[in-house]
Amino acid sequence: MYSRWNLARNLRRFYEHGRYAHKFYSQALVGINQLETPIRPQALYDRQVSCGLHDVSYQAHHNRSFRSVEDPFSLVADELSLIAKNLREQVAEEVQNKAPKLASAAKYFFERAEGKKFRPTVLLLMASALNMPIPQSTAEEVFDTLSEGLRARQQAIAKITEMIHVASLLHDDVLDDADKRRGIESLNLVMGNKLSVLAGDFLLSKACMALADLKNTEVVSLIAKVVENLVTGETMQMTSTSEQRRSMEYYLEKTYCKTASLISNSCKSVAILAGQTAEVAMLAYDYGRNLGLAYQLTDDILDFTGNKDVLGKGVLSDIRHGIVTAPILYAIEEFPQLGEIVDQGFDDPANVDLALEYLGKSRGIERARQLAEEHATRAKEAIEALPDSDDEDVLRSRSALIDLTDRAIRRTK
Repeated sequence: MYSRWNLARNLRRFYEHGRYAHKFYSQALVGINQLETPIRPQALYDRQVSCGLHDVSYQAHHNRSFRSVEDPFSLVADELSLIAKNLREQVAEEVQNKAPKLASAAKYFFERAEGKKFRPTVLLLMASALNMPIPQSTAEEVFDTLSEGLRARQQAIAKITEMIHVASLLHDDVLDDADKRRGIESLNLVMGNKLSVLAGDFLLSKACMALADLKNTEVVSLIAKVVENLVTGETMQMTSTSEQRRSMEYYLEKTYCKTASLISNSCKSVAILAGQTAEVAMLAYDYGRNLGLAYQLTDDILDFTGNKDVLGKGVLSDIRHGIVTAPILYAIEEFPQLGEIVDQGFDDPANVDLALEYLGKSRGIERARQLAEEHATRAKEAIEALPDSDDEDVLRSRSALIDLTDRAIRRTK
């Protein structure tokens, strides 16, 4: 956890002083390959990017043409496949001979638990959704960067985000003493805590090296803040007082740091690389923030209502680790005596049973679901507020982002 904070602090400091490359490379593993040639998305194969101004509103076109949305993942399937392949091949390439166990540990989840690559999908769709003419007020030097290299840089954000996400999972599994992740044995169970921590640190260093290659001060600062937030959120969870554990505000702030900061700041980074205005970049951020909160709220609900075989991990994990989430917080409002049980902790299985009994009598699950839906609605409103476009690929990507938001809160795993 210290390593995450230290990497974030150093990267921001070195970049701000114009000396980040030499000093940071001395702290991380040197020799990362340059990012590959851009993988052109299928949607861009047979068309040229339109540079005309559009006067057909997004909402009208959205309602007319895209009521039935394609599978969002299928829209970027080719890119996702190549990004996944690149991550598997490159993530530990430089240390394969020097430290084969570290290489195996770093590649563990990339090789065994593909998943749907939710975060890279969001970012690639966001990149397409923002594929619009740049306002005349945009500086010429920024406009000059919007070439074929733009998609590769946005793909780099998707790769960086996935590496940071997987690194955080490796560290969290050690802290939580987890034995399963994504339906397979956790790395700490297979290879031990020490190697798991080192693998997480290694992935963070790789992500930061790739981030430095983008040479964009604002994006570097945003992603460095994400790493700082990850540590802050984990520390908030580990060191909360009794009053803080009962606070919905504290819970949401912790949830932002641990989950929503990564996707929100990554969405904003995609917009910044595209040269979009501060207003558009903030809409991208708002979408990611609310999507991340809705996603985690749904996770917290599924921890009580899900099936362990479907989830690929144990249920009731949070409460057994003494972690208080939205359903319990809402139940406390109805049954204050539940707060006393929370204060006692859940080392005693009888307290877990009592908490579940109160939760079952309350509207805790229902209200947590309503809160997730509220954040999902805000995420969709951010997409609908983007500048008008009648470009079909742009509209299709925006519809897919809205569909992903609905899927995030309706999922069963």
